[in-house]
Amino acid sequence: MTTDTLPISAEEREALAEAVRDLLRRRGDTAAVRKEMASDGRIDRGLWQTLCTEIGVAALPIPEDAGGAGASWAESAAVLEELGAALSPVPAFGSAVLATGALLLAPDSEPSARLLPELATGERTAALCWAGERGWDTPGVQADAGLLSGTAGFVVDAETADTLVVLASGPGEHITVHEVAADADGVTISPLPLLDPTRSLSTVRFDEVASNVIPTPADLVSRLRTLGWALLSAEQVGGAQRALDLTVEYTKSRKQFGRTIGSFQALKHRMADMYVLVETARSISRAAVAAVAVDAPDAADLALAAHVYCSDAYRTITGEAIQLHGGIGITWEHDIQLYFKRAQASSQMFGAPHRAVAEVAARLR
Repeated sequence: MTTDTLPISAEEREALAEAVRDLLRRRGDTAAVRKEMASDGRIDRGLWQTLCTEIGVAALPIPEDAGGAGASWAESAAVLEELGAALSPVPAFGSAVLATGALLLAPDSEPSARLLPELATGERTAALCWAGERGWDTPGVQADAGLLSGTAGFVVDAETADTLVVLASGPGEHITVHEVAADADGVTISPLPLLDPTRSLSTVRFDEVASNVIPTPADLVSRLRTLGWALLSAEQVGGAQRALDLTVEYTKSRKQFGRTIGSFQALKHRMADMYVLVETARSISRAAVAAVAVDAPDAADLALAAHVYCSDAYRTITGEAIQLHGGIGITWEHDIQLYFKRAQASSQMFGAPHRAVAEVAARLR
């Protein structure tokens, strides 16, 4: 599958982000809606179809010869930043990044040629089954004579997916990729209890399930982790920015001792520190995404740096936001607690930052 991309300017990318931002603003999704849908394992199909048909969100990274827009991961990251700011319950990260990315990283194949056009239109969604009991280093599913057995954990949006893209361990720990219908015999999808109620995660069990094998490059897992970390960092930046905006807005209206609390210098300093963290995280994230978009030699290093820094920044910013909101910040009704939970949960995706740093340090010894 060719991965040539069309040249897109920064102005066009910002226009794309603004189109997504305007759509989300017009819909006026509430925190209650997001929490209810995600807690039931559902996605907002109406919003997803609008994003795909009017803006082409799912088609962005897919080449034109596969029915896509022929853009790049940089454009997908711009969209994810806006969706992360709204905590929108759509399968952009799970289907349009992880599952689509796994197909695009694999060589040309019949399953990829068949699946990508439908993924591009949003008519089909897919979920990537990857993690095992020991995390994302070793898949939880094994392949034996074309049959899949085992359990994949932390699968994003599996409950609403049409297709499962499965990473499996074969003989000699060789990793293979497989296509399975989500409703196939022997597949059991079980929702997980979650800290973050705005993102659906599930375990997917396979009991000798037949599958279509997709040709797999030897470095698929490392490249997929690089892609996941880079694109996730864009979503984290969007959430961190929104947490800061909510905090500034609140401190301008909340009064204490006859003054708005935002006028106190100590709180101004804390919000200034939050702003610096957001802007630094945005710079690191965009550097990582730009490297991934062109498959640069330092893409893996930049993606790791983005994962570590953006995860820490998001957690710090949302923690400060909770403090500056006071008592209302820990209530179920207020949005800020949702960003705090998303920050904690997303930092563990594809390997916790401290473990990732430890692995790199060990390789340098």
